[in-house]
Order: sequence, then structure tokens, then C-alpha cells
Amino acid sequence: MKLFGTDGVRGEAGTFLDAMTVLKLAKAAGIYFRKHSTTKRILVGKDTRRSGYMIENALVSGLTAVGYDVIQIGPMPTPAIAYLTESMRCDAGIMISASHNPYEDNGIKFFDNKGDKLGVECEKKIEKIFNDNEAMISEQVTGRNIGAAKRINDVIGRYIVSIKSSFPKDLSLHGLRIVLDCANGAAYKVGPTILEELGADVITINHKPDGFNINENCGAMHPEGVAKLVREYRADIGLALDGDADRLVVVDEKGEVVDGDKLIGALCVYLNDEKLLQGKGCVTTVMSNQALEDFLAKDNIKLYRSNVGDKHVLEVMKKESINFGGEQSGHVIFSDVAKTGDGLASALQVLALILRSGKKASEVLNPFELYPQILHNMKVSEKPPLEEIAGLDEIVKPLRDKGMRDLIRYSGTENKIRLLLEGKNKKDVVDGMETLKAFFKKAL
Repeated sequence: MKLFGTDGVRGEAGTFLDAMTVLKLAKAAGIYFRKHSTTKRILVGKDTRRSGYMIENALVSGLTAVGYDVIQIGPMPTPAIAYLTESMRCDAGIMISASHNPYEDNGIKFFDNKGDKLGVECEKKIEKIFNDNEAMISEQVTGRNIGAAKRINDVIGRYIVSIKSSFPKDLSLHGLRIVLDCANGAAYKVGPTILEELGADVITINHKPDGFNINENCGAMHPEGVAKLVREYRADIGLALDGDADRLVVVDEKGEVVDGDKLIGALCVYLNDEKLLQGKGCVTTVMSNQALEDFLAKDNIKLYRSNVGDKHVLEVMKKESINFGGEQSGHVIFSDVAKTGDGLASALQVLALILRSGKKASEVLNPFELYPQILHNMKVSEKPPLEEIAGLDEIVKPLRDKGMRDLIRYSGTENKIRLLLEGKNKKDVVDGMETLKAFFKKAL
């Protein structure tokens, strides 16, 4: 059974992610973390899905069975778990969330004692223990060695203070009207509190979770609701979070959704101007538009690309000693502030940029034009290695000779091939995509 995907373990709650699987996974993770334990404490948080109760209890059972004490803190954003795991000196942190997925799904994300997401090699070791029945039995503890669990409800203040401290002390949000969409998720309390304490006039929506309405026609996946209210209330900006608040989508004062690459570009140049950008570089994924790379080059800022997933972005950031990066989907990482994508920390940096500029959001967050780009997904019956598909090199070479950028990869979870093609000439991109589609329809 393969457990880990691009961001922890994720699937439909009650089927793929049932109570027994979670209990077994918790035991395997506990056995793994115990090898380097210093405190024998693990922090557990969750978003607002009904299935979080089932998964949380199964996690506690599995962890205590191998000797861990568990600290449960209830609904909190994913980046809060990363921060609190290190702050509270825990051996590890666990977040129960399926991020932007609908309520039927749930997931489990692991963090090490420094608040960093586990790398692929660590995940492989946990999965190996998970599949080792002998180890799963022999590593159980008895008597006084069995762990305990306790719930702490007052840690929300620690996270709020840490996020507020990232906002420049010489700035205030007084006079700004902000529409905030909490996606009926984990930030339904901390989100409005942070913005209001900094002085903003906050119009909060989708902040009444019922266990089933998380991400439902709201939040970062559906920013049209925020856009409508920004226009209606003549707000200065709209902010949409996803279910676990590690993602941010921004809407300008005109009610237009800001492109993720443009947001990253504007923030990167702002950090550079403020002399806060380390390594004179920025990390995004292979999905980011080439126009972003060309825009940053004008300020001699180098763009590094990683595989899709914010943990891969962070790996390259560490390797290149860079403190800023992100994904066009809304994960933005300020590593001086947070160990992972943090929608609220990103929101405060966006607001600081706007206030420093003295301009409207639509002016500041639209620093360059994107090159034409087409994304297309095709269903396939099989997934042979791309390098073994006859004729593929001959198809893509003319496209590259015309200066176009291509990205061809299989989906990690579905029988699909994902095609991306971009270039400066829209007709060339359209024609090139038709060529790719025809080729793969025949080849696969």
C-alpha cells in the first residue's frame, strides 16, 4: 500500500484513510520519530472537517501505543503546526487536513522537530515501518511506558503573536477595508483576529465551519465570492484562504483576481528593494510562467525552479540559501517568518507592500504581463516512461526551437498526462498544443 503523495498522506476519509490505517500510520511514524526523540511529545492539530475527529483519535491511539505523549490543539492552520512544533519543543508535529480538497477527503502532514515538512526519504522510512508487521508489534510499549494525551486550547495566542510580529512595526492597517474569506477552515478564528488587531476594517465571510462546508464554493479555490464583495463594499483588497490556510489568493480593489506568478514577482522585488531578499534569488516551480523569470532578471534576481509542491520549493530554498519562494497556486513561503506556505503571513507582506508603495493593489500587484500559456490534461490507458515514447523528441524540438517552453508529465494520482506549453506568440502556442495533443492521442 503506497501512502505518501506530493504532500503527506491524503485520500477519502473512511475508505483509503480509515481509522485502522491511520492508527497503523501513527504507530509507524511514532517508531520513526522515537529514534531521534528528545522530549517524547508530538503536537497534533487539524482543520474543521468532521472526519478530523476520527483521524485525531486514531492518531492519538497509535502514538500513545508506542510511547508518545500527544498534545492536541484543535483547529489551527497548517503553518501554525509547523511553528508551534518547534516553539513547544516537540519531537514532531502532525496536521490533519486535506488542504483545498472537499470535506469528504482528509490528509495527514508530518513535520520534524524544527517545523519542516518531512522529505521524501523520511516518508519512505515511515512507509517501510508501516509495512513491517513484525516491527509494528515488537515496538509497542506496555505499562508505564504507554503515552498520555492532553488538549491545550490557549496556543492560538502564540501563533497570532508570531504572525503579527512579521508585520512592519511602523505600519498600520487602520483605514484599510479588507474582505477575508476563511473557507470555513482552520483560520476561521485566527484570520480575522490578526487583521483586526492590526487595525483593519475586516469583512469576514465563510467563518462558520460545520464540519462539511470547508472549501465549499468558497476560499482560495473560489475567489469569485470575495471579488463580488470587494466591489460591493468598495474594499481595498480581498484575501481568500484555503481550508488549512497555507494558501492565499488575492483580489485587487477592482475585484480582479491577482495571478499567482505576478504576486510572487511583486513580492520578490519588494523584498529586494527593502534589502530583505537573501541570495538574490527566488524559487518557484516548473509551472511558473517564463515572464516571471524575465521580469526578475531585470533586477538581477535569479529564478530557481523546483518540482510541484511547496515542500520541494522549500528544499531548493534551503539548498540555495534563499528566503523567499512559492507556487503560482498560492503557496508563498517567507522562510524568515514561517516554515511552510502561510496564507496569513503572506497576506501581511502583501499589505505591507501596498502600504509602502502608496498605490492601489491593482497597480502594485500587476508588475508584468504573462506569456501565453496553455495547460491540457489527457486521460491515458497506461504511463510508459516519457523517454521511451518513440518520436517525442522530434515533436518537441521544433517547439523549443521557436523559443517555447514545454512541460510534459504524468499525474501522480490519476491516469492522466499533463501538458504545458508557453511562448511569446499565442498562435505558436495554440498550434503547438494541438500538435502535442495529436501526438499523445496516437502514442498513448
